[in-house]
Amino acid sequence: MQSIKKEMVQLQDFDMKLLHNIHINRSNIHHQVDSLLRLNPVNKKENIIAWLMKAISLIDLTTLAGDDTRSNVIRLCIKAGHPLSQDVVKNLDFGETTVTTAAVCVYPSRVKDAYESIKRMGLSKKLQIAAVATGFPSGLYPLKTRLEEIRLAIESGATEIDVVIDRSLVLTGQWTTLYQEVQEMRKACHNVHLKVILGVGELGTYENIYKASMVSMYAGADFIKTSTGKEAINATLPVGLVMCRAIRHFYQQTGIKVGLKPAGGIKTVSDTLDWLVLVKVELGSEWLSPNLFRIGASSLLDVIEKYLKNVTDNLE
Repeated sequence: MQSIKKEMVQLQDFDMKLLHNIHINRSNIHHQVDSLLRLNPVNKKENIIAWLMKAISLIDLTTLAGDDTRSNVIRLCIKAGHPLSQDVVKNLDFGETTVTTAAVCVYPSRVKDAYESIKRMGLSKKLQIAAVATGFPSGLYPLKTRLEEIRLAIESGATEIDVVIDRSLVLTGQWTTLYQEVQEMRKACHNVHLKVILGVGELGTYENIYKASMVSMYAGADFIKTSTGKEAINATLPVGLVMCRAIRHFYQQTGIKVGLKPAGGIKTVSDTLDWLVLVKVELGSEWLSPNLFRIGASSLLDVIEKYLKNVTDNLE
């Protein structure tokens, strides 16, 4: 039913009046984040462990380096499929339960490597393959070539596409063009999940972040994503709050649930817990699933594993 509703929304012309009179008080947003975290602490060891195990299942394990090779991607897929050592899993007493990350995220040219590796491991039904596309990370490429990049990534085995918008359209107020471009990307993706990267660190204001979020969702985004990870400023909690509010408002207007993916700058256990709390409080426990929340990260998994290992060592 949700997919049918989404098709109906996509066929409608986006009402630009929804972008009028948007005013966001920066200091108030920061105060609300501080208050939210203070009122919802996660400080018991057993709760931290449970939340971190949840976090692992939400990670899009990422490699987006200029020197990525087939062997790098194979190692990434193995880590995604077996994120914790057997000793840690055994000592945490999770029995036969296996955990994987939600996805691996790679450049389009490395999708085939990921596809073949995940297929060999027999994890095709558990691990998604996300490809960054559309002129990542700048988005400053002709629309025709960006759409072709989506098609090629899907042909290579991508099950999710993380597209990046042209931020200049936001900065110059070209909302109709942005809407039309994201719609074309949606069509190119067909049934493959579409995550729209806003590049929040380059959008200038919280108002622009909110507006870009709404336009992207109305154009058919399954997820809105904070950053490419290449900007000077990436995922921050105040930005996350603004995007959560946009997701909630979109849901109230359409009945469609859109996911959130913060990426870039989430590097510690504390960062991880803060994002999980933010999403749970603002959007509800239902959003704490791979269908509606992802964390884009390359080094975070190692940090979480190290924390869990220290905990299990102390249990012995």
